[in-house]
Amino acid sequence: MKCCLVLEDGKIFEGEAFGARRDVLGEVVFSTGMTGYQESLTDPSYCGQILVSSYPLIGNYGVNPGDAQSSRVQVWGHAVKELCLEPSHRHSEMTLGELLEANAVPGISGIDTRALIRHLRTSGTMKGGITTGDPQALLDMIRGAAHPEESNLVAMVSTKRIQRFDSGKARTVAVFDCGVKESIMAELRQRFNVVQMPFDTPAETVRALEPDGIFITNGPGNPAHPGMMATTVAALARLKEEYPMMGICLGNQLLALMLGARTYKLRFGHRGVNQPVRFEGRVFITSQNHGFAVDRESAEDAGLDITFDNLNDGTVEGVRHRELPIFSVQFHPEAHAGPRDTTFLFDTFARMLEVT
Repeated sequence: MKCCLVLEDGKIFEGEAFGARRDVLGEVVFSTGMTGYQESLTDPSYCGQILVSSYPLIGNYGVNPGDAQSSRVQVWGHAVKELCLEPSHRHSEMTLGELLEANAVPGISGIDTRALIRHLRTSGTMKGGITTGDPQALLDMIRGAAHPEESNLVAMVSTKRIQRFDSGKARTVAVFDCGVKESIMAELRQRFNVVQMPFDTPAETVRALEPDGIFITNGPGNPAHPGMMATTVAALARLKEEYPMMGICLGNQLLALMLGARTYKLRFGHRGVNQPVRFEGRVFITSQNHGFAVDRESAEDAGLDITFDNLNDGTVEGVRHRELPIFSVQFHPEAHAGPRDTTFLFDTFARMLEVT
């Protein structure tokens, strides 16, 4: 079936539909990497977005339960150059198209993703949509629609209730779930008893859980959204002198905002498994998925040391408070997909809890 991906600036890419047959609007973003499409599709940080895969062949090793980062597909749409219809892998249980169809997510294949990504790099990510109908009618809808980031996307993906994972560990960590990946939870459960909390859990409830430390997860959307400033950021501000804290991705931005720094939107973000960062004179290759960054000058003015730098564009990739036991990173040390160069940061957090 003929299908079109439409951008708000009027560009139209024609291809073939796969997955669910329905129209969808979202922010069109792209991710680099030869593998990891299932991890990306199920990452809650992609909520609100139409994901374009840069690698030309997608779906060749199918879909398996072990790679999922949440219970469902989180992207709102998926665009690929070539869709593999007959995957080959011993753990594969379904095709990529079947996964999207089961989750009511539309896809488009057969488009020139190289041209699309070059356009997004030049013009920046933008609103767009996928349709099997009239592309001009969809363009009018796109231009009249609010940007997904105007909604509190975290509220769509965060857990709705407090959940405990007690395995008899010596320390307990309270997790502000802003859209956590399963691989982050796995790393935490290896080291701590974990209490997973909704993003808007108040400070009084956190104290009543009697944790030894606080962890803030990845998630979608604008970190400075009023819904986040009034809940997660406000609660962290009340708790910052009582508990050690660690954040990842959106958690890095929320901690920076809580401490008085600013965040800003990147032109096309960092999404992929090959982002180089520098830490203490060494270079690490990291997995990343974010469209916002922490402003360097305001972070330093807020009492934060910049610990990690992105070697591609010089953006802030990690901060540490000069006095309080608080640190965070913009990338994903748990990887999945991607290299595991920086999993030692979870051990750093564990040691921090032992001495405080």
